[in-house]
Amino acid sequence: MTWKTAPEEVLGRLERLRQEDAPAHGGRMLAYVYDSGDPRIDALAAEAIRRMQPVNGLDPTTFRSVAVIEREVVAFSKRLFHGGDDVVGTATTGGTESCLLAVKTARDAWRAAGGSGTPRVIMPITAHAAFRKAAALLDVTLDIVSVDPGTGRPDPDDLVSRLGQDAALVVLSAPCYPFSCIDPIAEVAPHAAQLGVPVHVDACLGGFALGFWDRDEPGAPSGPWDFGVRGVTSLSADLHKYGYAPKGVSVLLQRGRDRQRHQWFATSTWPGYPVVNSTLLGSKSAAPLAAAWAIISVLGPEGFRELTTSIATSWGRLRQTLERIEGLQVVGDPVGPMLSVATDPDVPEADRVDPHHWADAMRRHGFIVQHQPRCPQPDGSILPATAHVTITPVTKRVAGDFERAARAAADDVRGMPHLDGAALAADLLGEAARHAPSRRVDADTAAAMIQRVGLSGDAALGDMAPVLALVEALPPKLVGSLVIELLARRIEG
Repeated sequence: MTWKTAPEEVLGRLERLRQEDAPAHGGRMLAYVYDSGDPRIDALAAEAIRRMQPVNGLDPTTFRSVAVIEREVVAFSKRLFHGGDDVVGTATTGGTESCLLAVKTARDAWRAAGGSGTPRVIMPITAHAAFRKAAALLDVTLDIVSVDPGTGRPDPDDLVSRLGQDAALVVLSAPCYPFSCIDPIAEVAPHAAQLGVPVHVDACLGGFALGFWDRDEPGAPSGPWDFGVRGVTSLSADLHKYGYAPKGVSVLLQRGRDRQRHQWFATSTWPGYPVVNSTLLGSKSAAPLAAAWAIISVLGPEGFRELTTSIATSWGRLRQTLERIEGLQVVGDPVGPMLSVATDPDVPEADRVDPHHWADAMRRHGFIVQHQPRCPQPDGSILPATAHVTITPVTKRVAGDFERAARAAADDVRGMPHLDGAALAADLLGEAARHAPSRRVDADTAAAMIQRVGLSGDAALGDMAPVLALVEALPPKLVGSLVIELLARRIEG
């Protein structure tokens, strides 16, 4: 066989392309990636992937290894999250697929029980965006519950008051992504159980950290939040986060075989082979699952506990650092492994630190943290603009550098006001955009608007505070058009 290009040339180009990526290792990226800090784990995962590379996870009767490793990963997860013999589970390709399948299961079980019309999914506004995607795809209505702007936590009485015959599911987070607080699972789930409404716990982000978090360590949950709570019907947790596996692999656990079977799809009504899928995908790679299995097998509970202790120590240290920075405040009373910071409104304006300016300054000081916009709630209150910090085992190596950067970044931007998104929209996009219709615009119009505000090309990688200000000010569907176009054009070239 003749090869067009020498492999070393192709791999060399790939390496050059990777030089443009944000650093996935080393602890300076406090979002998106979950670095154990142990290169042996990465090497083990890579070898497991190599050995599983040709396998098709579609059919575990043909590729019998898939059934074994999935069974063992699910069993490990069940034990961690206090699932009994009635809990069964599936590996998925990530948190989004786990959340979609949790909603599909609830919808189909609700219909099978006699529900008609469009079912409701009750959830706090802080529930992951994957559930909004599920609603868009699966014909369910979201009943969005406001949260306390100071703590990020919903009122359990508000959640309970919304339970009813048309409610197919309650979604609660452990913890929620924006503020790293645990929703009132223990307060709500028993009430939901009495009324026959299932409760899904989304532990996709922090589940495999919280499950090993010692109750005496800083950032520990104050009470039960998993299958140990009566009324919790399903739970999702990502192994490609604090399971330290490569993306993408997650688990979805469900209480009750008959209920879980609503998750599956099967058909024999076409001329080909009978199709049966436990997840949304048909053919799928088993490589990330094999990597997760290998990591679980090597680390065991004690290895995970050791890594989690490192997270807890760094979490406590960084929280103290951020709380001592004048002008910033940690939002609410978070549990590990994340923190979010907002402007402290109790200090004079000249001493305040805007989290979006601070996050941009942190990038200039060598650390990447995530901007989160102000967000209006159904009850009329506004959730504050924040910056989100994700802590991993490797954070301990750079904790001192982070502390110096956090203080210096705050000094750089102290007194700078939060950008006025309405003014930016009017000045930069013009009168038509300021009164933009609450619908998507076509691709060329969106591209022209992006170019007008200077966000096309590599400019999109600069300071994000102006971008977030526009996100806060423009109609959500117009924002959707703009961010879709921004990413699509980068891929299209």
